Amino acid sequence: MKLRIAIAEDNSFLAKAIIEKLSFFKNLEYKFKGNNGAELIGKLEVNHNIDVILMDIQMPEMDGITATEIVKSKYPHIKIIMLTVFDDDENIFNAIKAGANGYLLKEIDAENLNKSILEVVSGGAPMTPSIALKTLKLLRNPIVLTNSRDLVDIKLTKRETDILEHLSKGLNYNEIADNLIISPSTVRKHIENIYKKLQVHNKIEAVLKAKKHNLI
Repeated sequence: MKLRIAIAEDNSFLAKAIIEKLSFFKNLEYKFKGNNGAELIGKLEVNHNIDVILMDIQMPEMDGITATEIVKSKYPHIKIIMLTVFDDDENIFNAIKAGANGYLLKEIDAENLNKSILEVVSGGAPMTPSIALKTLKLLRNPIVLTNSRDLVDIKLTKRETDILEHLSKGLNYNEIADNLIISPSTVRKHIENIYKKLQVHNKIEAVLKAKKHNLI
């Protein structure tokens, strides 16, 4: 049975190179690509019958680490390998924290990419040797990462909290309006205020950050 592979990559040249590497192996089947994390998640909503995602880190709209966290919360069966040119400590730390199953550099050759995909499906955690070394160092000397946005004392109103609770359940503006007996335009205004307070750009990021800060 072929393993179904999806890719998140905003660079069309690099995406083409990855797809070509996958094409060498009959046990792998390339399914689709997202130009960023948000587009990938949109495609997964249509078809999440995927075994492995090869995920870039730096992408517009939604980066690979945020996308990894969302995919893992919605589709925990999918294995995610970060496939990137970045091997700095912060990216490695954040990728592992988000739930990534492996971390490879894009320069990896086709044969080792195939081996890594087979390894991650078998429950392993494939890593480029240089990244494995950095990971061991991180385990011995954990880094403390702070985000200035996370240090802000976020305060939401009771109505904003109610709306966030509804968003977390997947309800749309009209459904929230009906439940709270307010107009859709009022819901929209509250959501705009929520985005400003949480410093996010979409409802998925808002829900994740709200949960992280125990606001819902």
